[in-house]
Amino acid sequence: MEEQAPEARQSGEAITKEGIEALEAEIKELEGPARDQMAERIKAARELGDLKENAEYHIAKDDQAHLETKIKRLRERLRTAVVVEADETPGGDSFAFGKTAEIEEVGGGKTHTWTLVGSTEADMAAGKLSAESPVGKALRGAEVGETVEVATPGGQRAYRVSKIVD
Repeated sequence: MEEQAPEARQSGEAITKEGIEALEAEIKELEGPARDQMAERIKAARELGDLKENAEYHIAKDDQAHLETKIKRLRERLRTAVVVEADETPGGDSFAFGKTAEIEEVGGGKTHTWTLVGSTEADMAAGKLSAESPVGKALRGAEVGETVEVATPGGQRAYRVSKIVD
């Protein structure tokens, strides 16, 4: 399957298959157990008495509104998401969307293992680099052994693709 550049997509955000699965799991949790817990909070607060001056009730209702807004936003993301499959070519030697690579900071002595993902999936602590970030854009399509220069908020940096992790 040929990968589309993010700019070429008319609507939706690029996301990996794993990102879709995580999004669906989060929605399921929020629409199930989280809603049930919220209903219990509201019920317990209602039993405390006069609703006009019942701070617990008003806080619970505000929290419920936030929960429903979050569910609505996640459902919209899910509806418009565009799943981009990783290039599954064995031995593929470029850093592409959905692929994992060892990236060396040239001159910095650090090596990172990053997976190139959609912006809403990005989590640097978990090794998920946004394809829309300056570093992700610069590294996308870089071949093993290739060094790229990137302007970052911390100054100019150079990264080298050490290897693609299959």
